[in-house]
Amino acid sequence: MATTRLMPLHTGKGRDVGTAISDIIDYAENPEKTDYGRLITGYECDSRTADAEFLFSKQQYVAFTGRTRGADDVIAYHLRQSFVPGEITPEEANRIGCELAKRFTNGNHAFIVCTHTDKHHIHNHIIWNSTSLDCTRKFRNFWGSTRAVRLLNDTLCIENGLSIVENPKRHGKSYNKWLGDQAKPSSRELLRVAIDAALAQKPVDFNALLKLLLDAGYEIKLGKIIALRGENQKRFIRLDTLGSGYSESELRDVISGEKTHKPREKILQPVPDKKISLLVDIQAKLRAGKGVSYERWAKVFNLKQMAQTVNYLTEHSLLEYGALAEKTSEATARYNKLSAQIKAAEKRLAEIAVLKTQIVNYAKTRDTYVAYRKAGYSKKFLAEHESDILLHKAAKKAFDELGVKKLPTVKSLQTEYAALLAEKKVAYFDYREARDGMKELLTVKANVDRLLGTDRLDAEKEKVHEQR
Repeated sequence: MATTRLMPLHTGKGRDVGTAISDIIDYAENPEKTDYGRLITGYECDSRTADAEFLFSKQQYVAFTGRTRGADDVIAYHLRQSFVPGEITPEEANRIGCELAKRFTNGNHAFIVCTHTDKHHIHNHIIWNSTSLDCTRKFRNFWGSTRAVRLLNDTLCIENGLSIVENPKRHGKSYNKWLGDQAKPSSRELLRVAIDAALAQKPVDFNALLKLLLDAGYEIKLGKIIALRGENQKRFIRLDTLGSGYSESELRDVISGEKTHKPREKILQPVPDKKISLLVDIQAKLRAGKGVSYERWAKVFNLKQMAQTVNYLTEHSLLEYGALAEKTSEATARYNKLSAQIKAAEKRLAEIAVLKTQIVNYAKTRDTYVAYRKAGYSKKFLAEHESDILLHKAAKKAFDELGVKKLPTVKSLQTEYAALLAEKKVAYFDYREARDGMKELLTVKANVDRLLGTDRLDAEKEKVHEQR
């Protein structure tokens, strides 16, 4: 899933403008991450001297406008764009990054796009100059710009057949929360468990409950609201912050028998499934100039992907190659069928939109055209009613191109449009599921072919065939 993050870059921290620009550009242009500069693209600037060019444009801006800002001045914007591992090539990622920057800035700001391949996922660092090319204005980070760039990014990804984040969250999760049931329990969760265990021992009163918690290793701070601190806690935790069922009054009611205590269940977050990626052709990468560190990483990566591939084959009962090939063909056929169905629906929706417009134009200009015909196609009449007559002719031409013999009613077209739109929405959910399933099977089959050496055999057969 392609994701984006927009970050304004200020001076601050004792840095001047030139140093601040060069610091981020030097990081983005790291030769070990950009295939020694091959994956760096500059727009209206030379990537090697971008820091100097950005700084010069800011000096020109001050000279032209006379406007200056203080330490809060934004000197550049840094956009980070990430892609799903194995879904895109570095070259394609760089091209899409350039397209994103050009569309978002309307081509009015110089930028560089640096594609990094040092991580498991390919990602872009896009840096554009806050000063426009004509040095008369600056880019302002408007309200909702993050959402705007995300929508533009999603549009580009859909156009290029890439996956997107379907329901992006406004705020990110901590690592522990993301891990879900594998995460280390929080201090509050541990305290709730300790209280549950103490209540299970049937204390005679509230003081007996506190004594049990004291024996369990908790330090107790008495006051208006009782607070407790465990051995590895830095701060005390008040009972009224533990949620429903754990306040002092509720615990007293439980001990007296007025209420039944129900331990709070921890809400488990499902651990995201790791998608299988294509195996890396290590020898090809080494021939292309990769070093020993990359080879070490690639070997570990391939081992992990091979293990995931075997797990997938076992879980889906596809240990026989023939069954895997058949399943892959079926998944591809289903994807192509749904894709064709959606394209046909979109084509008809476009036709209906055109038809509705032309039917309305035809009806509005029909009387004028009849009068024009009765006037013997008079040039004077044409000059007086040219716009209506041209609309009428355009409508008739559109009907001929669409093969319409009898004009449908606008109401029937609206009904058909609504039905097609609902059908397309339903089909699109199936389409995404089929696409993901097909990609996964194609990746698994490619990895199996690599392991069995069938991909090399196929390549050799094609080479021999070409030589003949």
